Amino acid sequence: MRALLVTSVGVTCAAALILPLATPALAAPPPHTVSAGPPSLSPESPGAGPPAVRTAGLPAADSAGSTQSLPLEPLAAPSDRVAGAGAAAGQGLERRTARPFSLVGVVWDDAKAELHGTVQVRTRATGSADWSDWQDVETHNAEHAADLGSDERSSGGVRGATAPLWVGDSDGVEVRVRPEPAGPRGRSATAPLPEGMRLELVDPGPDPAPGPAAETAPEPARAAPAGRSAAVAAFAVNPAPPTTPVVLPEVLTAESEAASAVNAELAPLGATFIPALTKAQTEDAATIAAGAKPYIGPRPGIITRKGWGADERLRERQFAYTKTVKAAFVHHSATGNNYTCKQAPSVLRSIYRYHVQSSGWRDFGYNFAVDKCGNIYEGRAGGVTKAVLGAHTLGFNTNTMGIAVLGSYSSTNPPAAAVTAVSKLTAWKLGLFGRNPKGKVTLTSGGSNKYKAGAKVRMNVISGHRDGFATECPGARLYKKLGTARTTSAKLQGR
Repeated sequence: MRALLVTSVGVTCAAALILPLATPALAAPPPHTVSAGPPSLSPESPGAGPPAVRTAGLPAADSAGSTQSLPLEPLAAPSDRVAGAGAAAGQGLERRTARPFSLVGVVWDDAKAELHGTVQVRTRATGSADWSDWQDVETHNAEHAADLGSDERSSGGVRGATAPLWVGDSDGVEVRVRPEPAGPRGRSATAPLPEGMRLELVDPGPDPAPGPAAETAPEPARAAPAGRSAAVAAFAVNPAPPTTPVVLPEVLTAESEAASAVNAELAPLGATFIPALTKAQTEDAATIAAGAKPYIGPRPGIITRKGWGADERLRERQFAYTKTVKAAFVHHSATGNNYTCKQAPSVLRSIYRYHVQSSGWRDFGYNFAVDKCGNIYEGRAGGVTKAVLGAHTLGFNTNTMGIAVLGSYSSTNPPAAAVTAVSKLTAWKLGLFGRNPKGKVTLTSGGSNKYKAGAKVRMNVISGHRDGFATECPGARLYKKLGTARTTSAKLQGR
């Protein structure tokens, strides 16, 4: 039986106790997952238009979203048209029609197995005959995951997985996975591909219905909450989040109520948005770590899990916590930059479903997410003020928080609004635990490809994922902006 640290509802963590968790998320086929093999889909010739979907064997999509899981097949011998002369044979799927989806990824059975190779996909926009160019999928090989030996990691349901890729509303797909040839990393033979590879096609479902207007209308002069940049007014392309919480009228499920109740001292039960506070208001409301000097930035507005439409039935019921938050690790989601801010909630729901149902994690991996317009989102459930245990930086999840900037920033500059949002979020959250954003901290590695388990590592309080793991994440362009984020965050704290 799995067990994790569980605390009572409230802003300040209460005494801890050990409670059993739900059955591992993927011990049996999870709800809303469709395991659809090739017979239920229609292959296509390269020049053909969109064929009709075979309705037999294709269940209707769930209103809250769904996942199609398609086993990969051996590819024909490589050709110049497909992969270039001399390329190694691999696995994949020829062009075929599927039920609509918006995010793709490849998973395999053994979470410890690495995919030494390349993954490429191309998709067809829903209702059209237009196919995209080939797109690379990042094969991050478990660098974003629960720590080795943790209950989440050893659940028996965790799988190996690539990064997810946002492709937008699509109904056709083709994928090819090629192993790395002999030579790289000292290998004398081509590395075998992991066993049990499957293509995951994720439909995020529709956006949640907007709630009624708040009882107190926002002042006309305030188009956005205090402390938010003007760029955030582009939230959902149209309105900025309301200045007062929106409470949804429907009766909450037990899971939704629990996910909302941990933020009850910040916003009403069922709120879609936690409003921003001024610095003075934040200092009055904050519970600062014992003995810490009250350096803290103003609380930014945060879109709750209810606000972005998280299906609380997917995650495990209990919340896992660590003792404190010593540092923040900044990531990019590697899902690509072809999304609008209006689509950001859909991107989050897709990543969430991919993390839980496809990869076998207990919940969304990151503690927070930030979109290109600077909107901040609650990530893993458990309370935005609390030290929630995430699955974002293999080896360094304990006593840290993970922030994912939606997009890919290896060769693209992150928007200024996103970097500013990281500064605001860290100034507030790190301030709750008495941390200096410009300071250093010693963390103990749980084991990664960069630091062995038990190693004491001196790091920046605001670090990039690559500081704890040998990876490109958070992308070279975003990593270069972390110095700016540290300086701004410290200033917001009043340092």
